[in-house]
Amino acid sequence: MIIVNTLLLILYALIGVVMAIAGIEAFRAKDNPARIGTGLFWEIMAVIFAFGTLMPAMVVGVLVVIIGILALFKQIQIGKIKPVDGAHAATAAKRLGGWVFVPSVVLAVVSIGVAQFTKLGGQVGIGIGAAVSLIVAIIMTKAPGKMVYNDTQRMVRSVGAAGILPQLLATLGAVFTAAGVGSLTAKLIAGLFPTGSHLGGVILYCVAMALFTIIMGNAFAAFAVITAAVGIPFVIAQGANPAIVAAIGMTSGYCGTLLTPMAANFNSLPVALLEMKDPLGVIKQQAPIAILLLIIQIGLMYFLAF
Repeated sequence: MIIVNTLLLILYALIGVVMAIAGIEAFRAKDNPARIGTGLFWEIMAVIFAFGTLMPAMVVGVLVVIIGILALFKQIQIGKIKPVDGAHAATAAKRLGGWVFVPSVVLAVVSIGVAQFTKLGGQVGIGIGAAVSLIVAIIMTKAPGKMVYNDTQRMVRSVGAAGILPQLLATLGAVFTAAGVGSLTAKLIAGLFPTGSHLGGVILYCVAMALFTIIMGNAFAAFAVITAAVGIPFVIAQGANPAIVAAIGMTSGYCGTLLTPMAANFNSLPVALLEMKDPLGVIKQQAPIAILLLIIQIGLMYFLAF
């Protein structure tokens, strides 16, 4: 356990270093009218990621509030970022062909391997996988150090304030659970929908998971609240298998993830990174599939859980 915590500290510190570099470059971007606020945002994020576990929770909370204030007054802007070296990218793409996907595969294989065959766990596995895949990408593309530096901070800065949204939404889910929102929601729903119908309970639970995920932007945050409020009293209490209900309930929430801009890491970041003109372009493409998948989840839970 000690080695896992130590590795996590190192990995988070490395993330902090990357964010600190992005902050330095943001301060240097004189063409960005909000360069001071943007630079502060990334430097604060760097401090939180690198030293968050070593600081009092109150201090971290104050830093998060400062980030919120900067966002409220629109002081976090991406600005103009140096584009990708088109000539080098085209040459590398032509030379590598389909092998360009190898670093992504390496990331997945190494992450799963570490998580499954060692005691280090999934978080450390992802960190090690990311480091190994980066090294593989550098070797394959023969990218010079300056290009690695520029492309790293360019990608981080392109994410902008949306980068912190998943963490905040997950925290919000924990706050909702601690505040008893699940119990209150259960009481409200119980007064509107009678228990006893297997299909009715399944539809209510799966749809509620998707809808609450759309609101929260995070299926993990929605899971604790909606499972306590709907899943247990309306499905599991009617005799359903808890393991099946939990697994399919979570995937029902993921259907909501495909439909909300609140899921920034899924739906907003691609828009920013690909410089799409339509901010909802990703969601519009995913919506039909998400609805179809939700219907399938309802059917699976009804036939498999009981």
